Parts: sequence; C-alpha cells; structure tokens
Amino acid sequence: MKRITGVLLAILCWSCQEEVTLPLGEKEELVPTIEGYWTDQSVFNEVRLTLSKDYYDSLEVTVIDDAQVSITVASSGRLIPFIFLQGSGLYRPANPQDRAIVGESYQLNVKWKDNVYASEGLMLQPPKVDSVTWNYEEERVFRDEGYYIKVYGQIPFTEDNNYRIKVIENDTLKNGREDYLLFDDTFGLQFFEEGLELGYAFEENDKVRLELFRLNRNAFEYLNQLVNLLYNDGGLFSPPPQNPDTNITVIQGDPEVLGYFVVTPVLSQTVIITDEDD
Repeated sequence: MKRITGVLLAILCWSCQEEVTLPLGEKEELVPTIEGYWTDQSVFNEVRLTLSKDYYDSLEVTVIDDAQVSITVASSGRLIPFIFLQGSGLYRPANPQDRAIVGESYQLNVKWKDNVYASEGLMLQPPKVDSVTWNYEEERVFRDEGYYIKVYGQIPFTEDNNYRIKVIENDTLKNGREDYLLFDDTFGLQFFEEGLELGYAFEENDKVRLELFRLNRNAFEYLNQLVNLLYNDGGLFSPPPQNPDTNITVIQGDPEVLGYFVVTPVLSQTVIITDEDD
C-alpha cells in the first residue's frame, strides 16, 4: 500500500509542474553594431552601422544613417570624414583617395545621438603572394572531386601574424560559418610557402577572387569568437551563446556596443578555372 501511495504522489507532483517560457528574443533595448574596414584599397574602405537584433530574430537589421563617422590619422591628427550612401547603406570616405598607409595608426570615430565610440588599429605590411594555382583532384576523404586552388606565398614576419582569406566565387562571397578562413602562426607558417590549399571544389570556368587580409590581433580574436558563436547550436553541451568581444571602446553614452574595426592591407587576385590540358 505504501508503494502505491508513493507512486500516486509522484504522478500528482509531476502533473502539477508549471511550464516556464524563457523570454528569448525579447530584448527591448537594441545595441549599436559597428563594422568598419580601413585598408590600402579604397573599394574596401567602409563603415556599416546597424542596430543589433536578437539571437533568434530573422528580420532585417535596422541601418543607422544619421551618425557622424570619421577616421583620425594618429601621427598628424588629420581627420578623414565619411559620408552615408543611401544606396549601399554604408559610410564611405568623402574623398575616395584617402586610404591606409603602412606603419600608420588610425582611430575610428563614431558619434550617434549622445553616444561616442572609438577604435584604433595599426596598418601592417602585407605578406607576399607568389602565385595562385589550381589542379583537378579526384574524390578524396572529406573532399569532393573538382578543381582545388593553392595559394603560394611568403610570410617573413615574426609577430602580428593573423590572417583571413575571403573567397568570392562567381561574384558571390562565401560567407557561411565554415567559410571564415582564419590562420595565424600557432603551428608555423611554412605551409604557406608549400601551398595553402583552399577546401573548395570548383568547376571549370568558375571565376574565383581571393582576398587576403593581415589583421591586428584584437580583430582576429573577434572573428575567432564569431565563428565559435556561429557553430553554437544551443544544445545541452554548448556554452550559452554570447557576442564576441568588441575592439570598439565607448567614450560617452550607453555602455554597450557590438562589432569591430579592422585596419588591414588587402591582397586580391582573380582567376578563372580552366583545364590546363585544353
């Protein structure tokens, strides 16, 4: 009789459990997000300002179009103003001829409402790319059959070796979580001289543009954390998702800001995949 009573009591207690709904995606205050690139090529120089959205929100982001944006040259104090372009939703230098110079430090300045933000970066010397080759490969373990590109180059630097490669295939940027191609000198850099193979199988006549960036460490770490966030599935064994650590400082106003600022040289090359036997 005691056993039956215990079982009934357990069933009654279990059936009276209250369902709790977590308030996911209900954050009222949206945070400004700043994504800035300052390079030695004017086409890459831009600042994008948006309002954050919740982790599970699928709606389009809200673009901030009424901010004051500029870059300060550290050595001279010269101010480089940016203007907002409605068509692209981006801020770009008022004078397209302005660009980063190797060895110079730059500070991004953003003023929006009562908030002031800043971030700094040093323009580093680019590595050297000697050649870009491709070769047809049969199907391999974890590799489909197709044409594979190898990048050969030299990285003579003993520090600040933090790199990203972007791949644009037929005018479309590969931008999935597996497409953030990041590498540093943790395990050496000899593989770059021996040929860095990109893990994509291309087809004949594909047009492929490669862009190589040398990043300051704080920007590199931001991207590393972003990749970890993109791979976070929210499962039982995953840590709670959190935003990457920004390298942008709040000078005045609300204490929260997201995003990052990158000062970097850019090496780019476009190839069209052809059968070398033709």
